Amino acid sequence: MRMVQIGKSDLQFSRLVYGVWRLADASDVSLAHVREKIDLCLDQGITTFDHADIYGDYECEALFGKALAQDPSLRSKMQLISKCDIALMSDKFPDRRVKFYDTSAAYVTASVEQSLKNLHTDYLDLLLIHRPDPLMNAAETGAALDALIDSGKVRAVGVSNFDVWDWRLLQASMRHPLVVNQVEMSLLQRDAFTNGNLSAMQLDQLTPMAWSPLGGGALFGDTPETRRLAPLFERLASEQGASSDHVALAWLLAHPANILPVVGTNNPERIKTLSNILDIQIDRETWFELWTAAAGHEVP
Repeated sequence: MRMVQIGKSDLQFSRLVYGVWRLADASDVSLAHVREKIDLCLDQGITTFDHADIYGDYECEALFGKALAQDPSLRSKMQLISKCDIALMSDKFPDRRVKFYDTSAAYVTASVEQSLKNLHTDYLDLLLIHRPDPLMNAAETGAALDALIDSGKVRAVGVSNFDVWDWRLLQASMRHPLVVNQVEMSLLQRDAFTNGNLSAMQLDQLTPMAWSPLGGGALFGDTPETRRLAPLFERLASEQGASSDHVALAWLLAHPANILPVVGTNNPERIKTLSNILDIQIDRETWFELWTAAAGHEVP
């Protein structure tokens, strides 16, 4: 699988990223089942794994980390991403009165330390600030992120769900470059393509990553958009010997910005075929044909 250079860094991530957000939702969360999913990804060249401190009510990192604790050699075969700054209401934090964001130096640093402990690793390849924080002190947050890179605990940093002015404010207070912005992108969520954010990412050399690239499954529900898309998916899947979900992911891969879709499934049979997405060809007219069906009208 082709590796992609990440922003202004020496990092390289696999063209598809495996998202771990549903790991704790599986019917089987045993170490053997977690290891099976890791191995199925690695066997296809999917070497980049996307975490966040909050995933699975703060459980997913630790579940994944058990596999690394059992076999430390796995760490050198993968790249680990995690995120922080969302503080959830949770039984693990009974004193919290409300969900909030926290980009203070103390919170960010403590979150990274906990992620390293959970994942049984000495460093993260990439740390993302998970959501824009209206109370962010850019100088404090930027200095904390720089310090984490300087310490070697994090190789690079980026953001998630940030608009252009949000990430530029943070970048202005940092010595090290932000290298990624992970945002929601799919045929059902096309805002980044038209609101200037995807263009600004390319100008600022932030690699775009797409979360929920299948709309959390809604892409195959029963709505006007999905009813318009369904026959197109069926035709393209038939023509290319693929599945409809793979066609939808290939639509993102076809964009010249090198968007990295974060794909997540707990089904080993589906994981086995993820690399087939790379064989699907989406030409320019087909790309716009899918866009038009999703939008319900032709482009202006």
